Parts: sequence; C-alpha cells; structure tokens
Amino acid sequence: MVTIGVLSDTHLLEPDGWFRRKAASCFAAADMIFHAGDLTSLSVLEAFAGKPVYAVHGNMCGPRTRNSLPESRIIEVGNFRLALVHGAGFLYNMEERLFDRFAPVDCIVYGHTHKPACRRFGPTLMVNPGCFAATGRHGAPGTYAIITVEDGCLEGRIHSTGNAP
Repeated sequence: MVTIGVLSDTHLLEPDGWFRRKAASCFAAADMIFHAGDLTSLSVLEAFAGKPVYAVHGNMCGPRTRNSLPESRIIEVGNFRLALVHGAGFLYNMEERLFDRFAPVDCIVYGHTHKPACRRFGPTLMVNPGCFAATGRHGAPGTYAIITVEDGCLEGRIHSTGNAP
C-alpha cells in the first residue's frame, strides 16, 4: 500500500511551530506528500523532510516559488496516473475543466477553492484537500486528504486538522 498525504493553500511565508506539529501528526503514516499550490514559500516543504514531496505553485506564490515549481505535473504511483494542479484560473465548472485538461488520468488533485472535495467525476477521482490552516471561507476547519493506493484501487478521504492526533 502507498499512502499519499495531500494538502493545499497553506499560505505561509515560513513553516511555524503549529504547522510543523500538525503536518507531522497528519502525515505521519504518509509515504509521500502532494502540495496542490499556494504554499506561498518553498520553505513550507521543509516540514516534510525525509518524504518524497510533489508540489505545484499557486496564484499566491511568490516569484521564487513560481519559478521553482511547475503549474501542474503528472505523478505515477503504482499503475495509476495522478495530476497535481492548483486550479487558479478556472472560475466555474472547475472539476469539468480540469477533467477536460488532464484526462485520461486516474486522479486529479487540485486546490484553490479552500473547499474540500473527494468524489468521482466519471472514472476520475477528484480530490481537493481544502485549506490546511483553517483559513477557508466562513470559518471552515482546516482540512487535508489522504489518498491510498492498494491492490489496484485508488481511494481518497478528507480529514480535519482538528481531529489529527
């Protein structure tokens, strides 16, 4: 089994103590990390030292981060192809537009909306981990996702950072 920890929209200039503790507890069992953009600063990725990290830039990232990270990428995990993108620029029908852009892939991981989502769009698993640091609209709690790849199955689940160990 491969476990992927997924987060987005951290909006941090640097990883503070709260972020480092939450990231460590939320992603303790993760084999790899996907960050779907708006990390703002590359230093945020330091919290995941020792794990493979795949990240893309978002619309709130500074020039150094934008120049260091791609807008999107395809990652192969087992026999599955997963697209990773922030999603800025898609103002309506985001999942449909992302599907049109990346199909055929098995999973599309995106961020930007601060609204967690984990559902199928046709044959494709769509995962938006929401906003990790509880800066979502209307006081939404911080959220993240865990994607598991096991025995030819790809599954995702949304979790609250408030319920993390």
